[in-house]
Amino acid sequence: MSPRWLAGKVLTAFLTLIFVLVFNFFLFRVMGDPTSQLARLPRAEPEEIQQLQAYYGLDKPLPGQFADYVGDTVRGDLGISQKTRREVWTEIKEALPWTLLLVGVGTLLATLIGTWLGIVAATRRGSRTDDGLLGFSLFTYAAPEYWIGLILIMLLAVAVPIFPAGLQETPGADYTGFERVLDVAEHLVLPAIAMTLLLLGQYFVIMRSSMVDVLTEDFITAKRAIGLPWARVVRGHAVPNALLPLVTLSAIQFGIVMGGAVTIETIFSWPGLGLLNYEAINDKDFPVLQGTFLIFSVGVILMNLLADCLYFFLDPRVQSA
Repeated sequence: MSPRWLAGKVLTAFLTLIFVLVFNFFLFRVMGDPTSQLARLPRAEPEEIQQLQAYYGLDKPLPGQFADYVGDTVRGDLGISQKTRREVWTEIKEALPWTLLLVGVGTLLATLIGTWLGIVAATRRGSRTDDGLLGFSLFTYAAPEYWIGLILIMLLAVAVPIFPAGLQETPGADYTGFERVLDVAEHLVLPAIAMTLLLLGQYFVIMRSSMVDVLTEDFITAKRAIGLPWARVVRGHAVPNALLPLVTLSAIQFGIVMGGAVTIETIFSWPGLGLLNYEAINDKDFPVLQGTFLIFSVGVILMNLLADCLYFFLDPRVQSA
């Protein structure tokens, strides 16, 4: 990997992060005076307002507030939750593993299933199988995530009570070890299915389109002309080349997945960053909102940087550029 190329990508990511910091600071100040939002009392006394301003550093000029915000963020201090009076970073650390579990399982399943179905559809282009898979994928792509979640709850938690309807563990149960793992896995099934269906259509469509393009390339015709079996041509030559767009898609999708996680976690009461963000919106808990927005943004930036690095190794054309 060229050091100059890598340095350029890292610099771009760093500048994007700076923009996010600036945007995150001003985002919650363009909506009005933060002090009035913090007071939450229609008849708050002037002394109470001044105390709040001094406590949150809002009595300083805007440049001073921004300097404090950047310094605190660099030190890992994201502020104090107005609702729970706990450190925002502590709440994020508690919620982050649950989001990573849900998003990781859903993304992995969507990638594997969507890629496989895309290959099947592309190799049977124009058939009923292709039409059926394409219709199903477009349906899941267009369906709102909250609708998918509600349907899953109605079918598999209410009509046929196979799986729990929400939460990450059974309330009141004191499971440990493997029993707790099974309990969490049981509660994970429905939200993971919803997350998978949310992403499945996009992976399918991208893989199918990429496979169709690759199968029309001259090198595929040459491989067939020398007598290689069709299955070997598809598996050994077409699929590796068609997988390249999925690398970029996975990075871009990370931000969309985080957005979908807010709805899915809220519906299933899954205690991740999505539910934390939703509750912060309802409670106007600005420090938590700033913290979760920053974490989501950093995740997207890092995933895009990782995708650029992976693409460098996977695509020779990038290496020679």
